[in-house]
Amino acid sequence: MKIDVNSDMGEGFGVYQLCDDDAMMNIVSSANIACGFHAGDPAIMTNMVRLAKARGVGIGGHPGFPDRQGFGRREIPFSDDEICQLVAYQVGALMGIAAAEGGRVAHVSFHAALGNVINRDEALALRVMSCLARLDRSFIIFCQSDTIIERAAIAAGLRSLTLFLADRAYQANGQLVPRGKPGAVINDEATLRARVRQFLQTSSVTTYEGENLPLRARSILVHSDTPGSVELATIIRSEIEASGNSVAPASDVLAQ
Repeated sequence: MKIDVNSDMGEGFGVYQLCDDDAMMNIVSSANIACGFHAGDPAIMTNMVRLAKARGVGIGGHPGFPDRQGFGRREIPFSDDEICQLVAYQVGALMGIAAAEGGRVAHVSFHAALGNVINRDEALALRVMSCLARLDRSFIIFCQSDTIIERAAIAAGLRSLTLFLADRAYQANGQLVPRGKPGAVINDEATLRARVRQFLQTSSVTTYEGENLPLRARSILVHSDTPGSVELATIIRSEIEASGNSVAPASDVLAQ
């Protein structure tokens, strides 16, 4: 079975760099590239596209709120129309850079607070997905399963690829444990290996409360801002391959 490994990338600005994107690009099969609002700039975006294209990695847009200081994790009260404009502006910028480099944007993965806001409002989610469909009907929307975003993507005629967030703890209701809580972010090798093996073998994860939670996912996400993210991504890929599965970009996973 083919499984995608994706990471949020290009989340720096100017000379500042959050993660070793060059090393990470050798491990992942899909790159969610920051589009200049919560992080990123034209030079970083161009470099990410060039790296992804050279290494056969799927290129994706990672739009967020215009909040560098808060790294896009703070909710900002934009109207629904303004949120659609923010998404179109960012994804459109990456589409232009990708086209100039002979590549194309294959997927969209929403960043932090922007994704949370869209995922709480069915009407807004459908407007955003309809906007993306007008940009490119072949877009793949990265999302968690059984969410408003997934349903809106399908309603708008877009494909979705559901995610397992290997480096984040889950609550029994399927929501992520808030980052401020102890144990919310997972960067311990043994724990991560056990979680990935459980997911691959049983399509489930053990929650923060110790319960078994079924998961429907075909892509594993590792956040680039998690400490040791390159090493964590390497562990995830090694567990996938050791289980007899293969790592492939989102479009190849959905083509199965």
